[in-house]
Amino acid sequence: MIFLKKVINKNKKAIIIISLSIAVLILYNILSLNIVQALSKYGSRGDEVIQIQTKLKRWGYYNGSIDGIYGSQTLQAVKYFQRKNGLTVDGIAGKSTLAAMGIYTSSNSSSSSSSNSNDLNLLSRLVYGEARGEPYEGQVAVAAVVLNRVKSSSFPNTVAGVIYQSGAFDVVSDGQINMTPNSTAKKAAQDALNGWDPSYGSIYYFNPATATSKWIWSRPYVVTIGKHRFCK
Repeated sequence: MIFLKKVINKNKKAIIIISLSIAVLILYNILSLNIVQALSKYGSRGDEVIQIQTKLKRWGYYNGSIDGIYGSQTLQAVKYFQRKNGLTVDGIAGKSTLAAMGIYTSSNSSSSSSSNSNDLNLLSRLVYGEARGEPYEGQVAVAAVVLNRVKSSSFPNTVAGVIYQSGAFDVVSDGQINMTPNSTAKKAAQDALNGWDPSYGSIYYFNPATATSKWIWSRPYVVTIGKHRFCK
């Protein structure tokens, strides 16, 4: 009888251990599934796919319908975007690709605050170096040009990438980018980041009084603010 009780107790312990193991395995599979679903890829559907398609269509990578379905056209557009921006070309909109598109999920939103702070600081220094003598609207417009380039498929996809692109801005080559911006430049940069664009989508600007490049004069004119002529 005592022996039988010991056998039963051992079996109970074994059953409990097996049950706990199964529960852990199920939980792991659920968490793994959630991680996979956080990455939009071929066959995915939903709001995140709509965001991806909308961004890529705006920037000229995608010509299909914005339907929230990650089909072959979306796959090729994501690969094109990845190739253009130095990312791993796998067609999967994972953490790095989503961040490059400016789409922040729960997995990368914690880093977005730091990134936004860095963008504001660098953009403020660019504005101060390039346009500190310009009207306030002109300073916002200069910042907006940088952000318009970030959105364009013809330029790097980050604020730092655009500003430090070789030959893009004189203040980088002459060192003025390292000057401490004043409060006006910071406010102008923040207004541009908030969506104000007095340049109306321009991706270039220059001073007509000093510009000697025939190419820059050939760009389609948009608006003049202060001493700067803004164009596309």
